[in-house]
Amino acid sequence: MVRIVVVIPALNPLNTLIDYVKNILKFDIERVVIINDGSDEKYQVVFDELRKLDGCIILAHEENKGKGRSLKTGFYYVLKYLKHVNFIITVGAHGQHKLDDVQRILQNAAIFSDGIILGVRNFHTKDVPLASSIGNRTASMLFKLLFHKRLLDTQTGLRCIPKQQLYWLMKVAGESFSYDTNMLVEAIKRDIPIYEIPIGDIKLKKNSIMFYDEIINTRKLFQQMFITYSKNRKHNK
Repeated sequence: MVRIVVVIPALNPLNTLIDYVKNILKFDIERVVIINDGSDEKYQVVFDELRKLDGCIILAHEENKGKGRSLKTGFYYVLKYLKHVNFIITVGAHGQHKLDDVQRILQNAAIFSDGIILGVRNFHTKDVPLASSIGNRTASMLFKLLFHKRLLDTQTGLRCIPKQQLYWLMKVAGESFSYDTNMLVEAIKRDIPIYEIPIGDIKLKKNSIMFYDEIINTRKLFQQMFITYSKNRKHNK
């Protein structure tokens, strides 16, 4: 039997997260582990309601530490307390990932059990600004140039990870969004397969607040790739 835990890093989540988690708990999963990454006090009511859900575990940082650190907090909890689990699926807290997309990754977990699965978003829709579409394509090409592997969506937060990979993932550098990139680079160095599963279109709302936004500033993403590349070169010398 395949046992799966969903890990959600959350900063100032909306009330919609409550129903979203209720629906995820209807899937064939063991637990949902949510990390409150130093959210403002007014959002505590959301976490209080989530804590009441059977199968939902709330962990908390007293202050904001970033997406990377939040994921590591969730991974540590799984390794220490949920030893029977086979896979971890990371999911966004602000509706970035449709329930159908999460279920698609769940269905493929056992099929691609030897590596990391990425939920690859469709950037080629009318809802995605041209700049974001071009930025994604450029990021993919730059990643291939620097790390010799072509990936269509290096910043997706919807990922499935075998539990045995968590031991080295806990040691990967990066406390914020840089962790997403560093995770993939380290997996490539370790010859761990990376599988890409197409998921739904991206839906962007104007003037919406999106923490841990996976369509980040392109310039910062490119800078992070070069920083990671430089550190790897120094380490290998």
